Amino acid sequence: MSVYLIGDIQGCHDALQRLLDKFNFDQAADKLWLCGDLVNRGGSSLQVMRLLFSLRESVSVTLGNHDLHLLAASQNLFYGGGDSAEFDAVLTAPDFEELIGWLRQQPLACWSPEHRLLRVHAGVIPQWTWQDVISAGKEVSAVLQSDQSDKFLHHMYGNRPRLWREERTGMKRLRLITNILTRLRFCDYAGRGAYRHSGAPGSQPVGYKPWYKHKHRKTRDITIAFGHWAALGLRLKKRYLAMDSGCVWGGKLSALRLEDRALFQVKNEV
Repeated sequence: MSVYLIGDIQGCHDALQRLLDKFNFDQAADKLWLCGDLVNRGGSSLQVMRLLFSLRESVSVTLGNHDLHLLAASQNLFYGGGDSAEFDAVLTAPDFEELIGWLRQQPLACWSPEHRLLRVHAGVIPQWTWQDVISAGKEVSAVLQSDQSDKFLHHMYGNRPRLWREERTGMKRLRLITNILTRLRFCDYAGRGAYRHSGAPGSQPVGYKPWYKHKHRKTRDITIAFGHWAALGLRLKKRYLAMDSGCVWGGKLSALRLEDRALFQVKNEV
């Protein structure tokens, strides 16, 4: 069995299919571990969803911000942007409920004891251990899969609060967890995110660093895989694996085979 770690697909169905073909993906034996943002901007989100759903027994997803946006749209909590036509294709499909139901069941964070690998879509704050990350992700998942999901999806938009406090409760706590796990790129030593900044390292405000650069973060002894940050690009380090190689922006879609770190890539030709 091989495990393939894949970055942001964002509706690029043709690139995904060519990538699977490139490493001869075997549904019966191999696993796909995805870093989120399956949908939006690539033009073929419905086709991506259907392909991954057909492979669901071999697929593990950590939800990204665009995936959550699709879930919000599915409950008529749609918020702006140029993605409505692409989302409409999903939301009006005859298999819509099956696809959305599957997406809703996916976690925000995954831990692999075998690989000592934590997987999220965006990042983690310095104050969290990997156990804290998994626990926080489960809080959001529990609400997302409950009859409170519409309330949560309505309140998840916004950049505040920014400072983590364990005693924080309610929708503000859930929004902050969601922002950390699905939107974080830069933060300060206290874990406050700079959510308006999406550029490459060096473009952040004074006092902020890429979240993985904080020397005191409590996850320094494990490896963290994430996507979300096209401006950062593909970076395969000992303690972090940045997998968003900008496929939807004319870059590449990347897969890393975990057992030997073999890299497979295809160019987005659309």
